[in-house]
Amino acid sequence: MGLMSGMLMGIVFGIALMAGWQHMMRYRSNKRIAKAVDIKSLSSLNRDDLKKICGENFPEWISFPVFEQVKWLNKQLSKLWPFVADAAEAIIKDSVEPLLEEYRPPGITSMKFSKLSLGTVAPKIEGIRVQSLKNGQITMDIDLRWGGDPSIILAIEAALVASIPIQLKDLKVFTVVRAIFQLAEEIPCISAVVVALLAEPKPRIDYTLKAIGGSLTAIPGLSDMIDDTVTSIITDMLQWPHRIVVPIGGIPVDTSELELKPQGNLTVTVLRANNLKNKELIGKSDPYVVVYIRPLFKVKTKVIDNNLNPVWNETFELIAEDKETQSLIVEVFDEDVGQDERLGIAKLPLIELEAEKSKEIELRLLPSLDMLKIKDKKDRGTLTIQVFYHEFNKEEQLAALEEEKRILEERKKLKEAGVIGSTMDALGSGVGVVGTGIGAGMGLVGSGIGAGAGIVGSGLGAFSSGLSKAGKFMGRTITGQSASKRSGSSTPVNSVQENGGAKPL
Repeated sequence: MGLMSGMLMGIVFGIALMAGWQHMMRYRSNKRIAKAVDIKSLSSLNRDDLKKICGENFPEWISFPVFEQVKWLNKQLSKLWPFVADAAEAIIKDSVEPLLEEYRPPGITSMKFSKLSLGTVAPKIEGIRVQSLKNGQITMDIDLRWGGDPSIILAIEAALVASIPIQLKDLKVFTVVRAIFQLAEEIPCISAVVVALLAEPKPRIDYTLKAIGGSLTAIPGLSDMIDDTVTSIITDMLQWPHRIVVPIGGIPVDTSELELKPQGNLTVTVLRANNLKNKELIGKSDPYVVVYIRPLFKVKTKVIDNNLNPVWNETFELIAEDKETQSLIVEVFDEDVGQDERLGIAKLPLIELEAEKSKEIELRLLPSLDMLKIKDKKDRGTLTIQVFYHEFNKEEQLAALEEEKRILEERKKLKEAGVIGSTMDALGSGVGVVGTGIGAGMGLVGSGIGAGAGIVGSGLGAFSSGLSKAGKFMGRTITGQSASKRSGSSTPVNSVQENGGAKPL
């Protein structure tokens, strides 16, 4: 009897234990599902939403990473780097060498790669952020860090100096790369890639220069020239919204939609400056203003002699490719013998402008746009400008694009003729203004027409032969231009003088 009752109690206890275990597992499973639902709901909230819910009890450990880590991609990139480096070297040589020639500073007759190797150390991708997924297109931002061992040697030639090989050592790159992949139905499934460097955070490229078998002092200011050239190329060609379009796979593809297109026209009137800093030991500074959105399309005012409160009232037309990210840069220089010295610089983000509305703005001049590196933070005075932004329609956009290409061709011709030392040289108001294709679709003729100065018609398209000073301007023998060193932007040449000639060294 005891045996039977014991067996019965054991069976009942076992069944109860199994039922309790099953109930507990079901309860835990329901709790996990409920928690997963809550976490999924919380994951759709942003930081502000969570703060509203949690109040002062918001956990500090909750983070919202902008970039996703891709350790697996770094491992694969390290394995594939020898092949990726070979392809990248070919692309860099084909795309950057023409830029070196186009942005070649005055005084340098040739600037080419004599050796280009990206080394054996692969870049490290800190993270990737997918910006958008459009039909047939993927946009990604890639946080890139590279402290490799490349071997890059530039062959620099000057008029009176033999070729000097200049080596770029200790190259370090810290930037965020925007990559746009144009998808295709055929293998390799990508027809083209758009590559650009984001402006924020500002791209940082560090390197040192060393002359091989010679000295950097053989060409005065050579190091500064190379620094300015590198900075100008990055700002004007590689930094978003500017980009490089690379077709892939050998498949003929239309990349016109991926290329940068003019978005609007900015009319800038340089009115006056007040309380400029005097840089002269005897007398006062002789100021002029350089205005640009892209360093490749600089224009400048006439020089006002011996005046720290000059009045210009000169108007220029500039093309904007991306109103949301680009800025108007104005620089005030003191014309001097040898090198022109910068009196101040200011930046006006185009996003602050309202389309089709004129606005007068007083800009506080700074010694540099990067104030962290400047010790002298004294007041540099103000510059007053009037701006008007016009947004292009489709027809004006196409006309402005063609006009921009024509201007570049004409600048190259002026450079070959010796009128300007570089395609980046600022052109005076008497030489012509960038054409915009507005109205009749023709380039705007320079503002110096009324004064009878030499102009370049249709956005530098043709020289006016009927003006008296045009012949003097073209007929003079140009022996060189002087440059002004500054951080983060290109160097404008000295102005075209009133007698029609460029200022010699």
